[in-house]
Amino acid sequence: MTIEVIDVCKSYDGKEVLKNVNLMISSESAYVVTGPSGSGKTTFLRILLRLERPDSGQVNLLGDYKYDRVNAGVVFQEDRLCESFTAVENVAMVNKNLSGKVAREELVKLLPADELDKPVSELSGGMRRRVAIVRACIIPSDVLILDEPFNGLDAENRRKAIAYIRECAGHTPIVIASHELDGLEFCKTVDIKK
Repeated sequence: MTIEVIDVCKSYDGKEVLKNVNLMISSESAYVVTGPSGSGKTTFLRILLRLERPDSGQVNLLGDYKYDRVNAGVVFQEDRLCESFTAVENVAMVNKNLSGKVAREELVKLLPADELDKPVSELSGGMRRRVAIVRACIIPSDVLILDEPFNGLDAENRRKAIAYIRECAGHTPIVIASHELDGLEFCKTVDIKK
């Protein structure tokens, strides 16, 4: 599967956020979308996911693709976790074929085992972020789209999270929006400027 982005433009209240963005996202590729705050990184990811429409330009899904939208594992800027559910329950719920045992095995790669059975509302921001990362990576998808996935993570946990994402992705393309490029040297940079 290939995602083709052609001359995508987007404005809000007359203010141009994206101007003629072009990108070809294909298997075994990784991209980091960067730019200052307010430059349109999140908007660009939302357009890829078809949660927003561009004012002009288009996003095409090429190849033998059976869906009308991108089948993606997603980390949004906000965690979007079920607050009263445990970390294990939050991960297991996204894939009906995934057991709590497998969810636990994946989570302990990024979180302490003694935190997995607490409601996520009791976890620190960094731990919640890691739950969101595991949840996005554990579902079968055609692309991983991650919006500032490392917010709240210290250097060591950031390094572990990046390694985990790369391991889980395999040949699946990765698109990461991040203002911090440390550890993302494996990605091609897409600089979205104001």
